[in-house]
Amino acid sequence: MKQNLYCCLLLAITGNTIANTPQTVQVPGDTHYEPTWDSLDTRPIPSWFDEAKIGIFLHWGVFSVPSFGGEWFWAYWKGEEPEFVDFIEKNYPPGWSYQEFAKDFTAEFFDPDEWAQLFKKSGAKYVVLTSKHHEGYALWPSKYSFGWNAQDIGPHRDLIGDLAKGVRSKGLRFGLYHSLYEWFNPLYLSDKNNSFQSQEFVNNKMLPEMYELINNYEPSILWSDGDWEANDTYFRSTEFLAWLYNESPVKNEILVNDRWGIGIPCKHGDFYSCKDRYNPGVLQSHKWENAMTLDKESWGYRRNANITSYLTTHDLIQTLAETISCGGNLLINVGPTKEGTIIPIFQQRLTDLGNWLSINGEAIYSSKPWKAQNDTLTPGVWYTTNSLNTVYAIVLQWPEKNVLELESVFGLFSESNANVTMLGYKSELKWNIDAKSVSIQFPNKATVTSQWAWVLKITK
Repeated sequence: MKQNLYCCLLLAITGNTIANTPQTVQVPGDTHYEPTWDSLDTRPIPSWFDEAKIGIFLHWGVFSVPSFGGEWFWAYWKGEEPEFVDFIEKNYPPGWSYQEFAKDFTAEFFDPDEWAQLFKKSGAKYVVLTSKHHEGYALWPSKYSFGWNAQDIGPHRDLIGDLAKGVRSKGLRFGLYHSLYEWFNPLYLSDKNNSFQSQEFVNNKMLPEMYELINNYEPSILWSDGDWEANDTYFRSTEFLAWLYNESPVKNEILVNDRWGIGIPCKHGDFYSCKDRYNPGVLQSHKWENAMTLDKESWGYRRNANITSYLTTHDLIQTLAETISCGGNLLINVGPTKEGTIIPIFQQRLTDLGNWLSINGEAIYSSKPWKAQNDTLTPGVWYTTNSLNTVYAIVLQWPEKNVLELESVFGLFSESNANVTMLGYKSELKWNIDAKSVSIQFPNKATVTSQWAWVLKITK
């Protein structure tokens, strides 16, 4: 899927106002939710999620072994996509099965503490791991996936448990992705052939393993996927979510996204993910998340990627600015290798982001969208706020002749004696106004600490 990035809606309103955004509160523990969307949708969003802003997504599984074309390798191969058929014919013996890849999913270099340290260094506040992708391979010793899980074949360890421990030891929250459906599971295919009038797969495989995940690992996020072939009634989604919110061990902390059946995405859920790389470009009335990839073409690790396949650090920070300014969270995906490593270019991008956030994080964490999301005069300037007196302007391109002209913040300067500073630079910046805009004098670029993008802090 191709990434679609649109400019944010321009709201030409003066003065300093926090935009109308979804309510985020501590979830009351004594509220009871019925298994209906009307009831479930009344649950307030746990406050930690909106404050965190940034997470890491990890797509890891047997698809990491061929590491060719991405995480949909099995489906494309069995769908007789020529590129994938040729790959198998050229590199594997006749009669090769996908299951034979599992023994080479070894994870011998997997160090959960090392991963967690990288994620913490990146500035992320939560981590979401694929517990099971559409291939059905479970990264935990599931009682409902005998012989097709990480304990029985492959690394012979509980990958979820190991990473959860490492992530939490660094003060980060841990979440799990889970695919509702499985491409080639006979129970699922039987239900599908019955037009989803039977629920053998749901009752004997899907729901039991979801309860197992929640009870055993207590994730802070359950990121659902694989919902597009059947209605939510087939998946028994509202029944499960009512249990999750009423009785589960994480009922006051957990959040779920919106992928629970046909017609549900962008309509129901604690936060909306809507579609891959969702970046709506306008301020949303409901909390949302932009789940995106550093590899522009894949969620899983690809050996056949090249340097142009990856977002630059500037691309990543631009996506962050666009997302946060419009009220979203950014979930940054990297695909680990079958050996359990995160390749250097992913490490570099995440480290660069962390370095930038160490200077400019106050414009991101716990921020709120301002009344204008980007500037009406100069492209590539995105706004956030964290109080009634402070607005942050995230500037993606250094201005020509060191002078930045802004229009949307004009009211802050015309109505008060505003102070302007640049995060990572010690001195106050000079400015002047004309009839409709303000001109801000930037310092010598060589004297500024920040790279890739620069944040102005405007205080009235």
